[in-house]
Amino acid sequence: MTTSASAPARGALERACAAVGLDSRGAEPIRLAENQTWRLPGQRVIVRIARPGQSSSAQREVRVARWLAEKCVPAVRLADVRQPVEADGRPVTFWEELPPHEHGSHTDVAHLLLQLHALPVPDIELGYLDPFVRIEERLQGAATLTAADRGWLQGLHRELVAAWQDRPTGRPDCAVHGDAWPGNLVRTANGPLMIDLERFSLGPPEWDLTSTAVRARTTGAVTPAEYDEFCAEYGYDVTDWSGYPILAGVRELRMVTYAAQHAVSNPEWAEQAQYRVDCLRGRRGPGPWAWQGIM
Repeated sequence: MTTSASAPARGALERACAAVGLDSRGAEPIRLAENQTWRLPGQRVIVRIARPGQSSSAQREVRVARWLAEKCVPAVRLADVRQPVEADGRPVTFWEELPPHEHGSHTDVAHLLLQLHALPVPDIELGYLDPFVRIEERLQGAATLTAADRGWLQGLHRELVAAWQDRPTGRPDCAVHGDAWPGNLVRTANGPLMIDLERFSLGPPEWDLTSTAVRARTTGAVTPAEYDEFCAEYGYDVTDWSGYPILAGVRELRMVTYAAQHAVSNPEWAEQAQYRVDCLRGRRGPGPWAWQGIM
């Protein structure tokens, strides 16, 4: 995160709110990073300001949110204003504020994914899943890693791109969440629901399932018993599929490069970024390892 990326985008917030008839006075920052979220007190509206160049992604999020509402899938809902709008070159969307919530459980994730994956392919433009988005950019900027480690990761990236393109046939493509972990599928008093819809696309359902499998087999965040419960709830174990190692490799690479990206401006995360590289390179013994959260 750079200083400019994390600076409060109050100007964009004020102009976007004015464009749709909302009052930005007293807006409270929730998260200030590349993408920013703000709360409008008394209006029960959350404003999400994406980074420049993400207009098509914001438009897709709005389409997805409307489709999920039509299909009665529990998910974050759009505020009743015209959107998305653009302010200072940044796309802005408006959402109903969630009730009190916490991270979903592994079975909550399985329950919501089962409901999502069972839906017919939507008649909206989603685009096809690109699991490698931003990986090359992150690797190029991973200044805390040695040149040797960066070169190894770049080689792994090339291998995985080729393997992805020639992956074994799996389950039929469907709408996928794209980043299905308990922070993005939360629990409220009324049950679990999906948030953070920016990675929605058309793709293999195995991609969504791989996230929890990697948390069990790679990072150690999910216990074997919890993973068994996840599979029982969904009715399928993605690790039995011959293409799982490819998708798991991509997910692991994404997690490593994410940590490396943020380690550049957050030195306290450099050790974790290096640890993740060391794990993949066989320097820390067999997994699962104890990867710590970033952000």
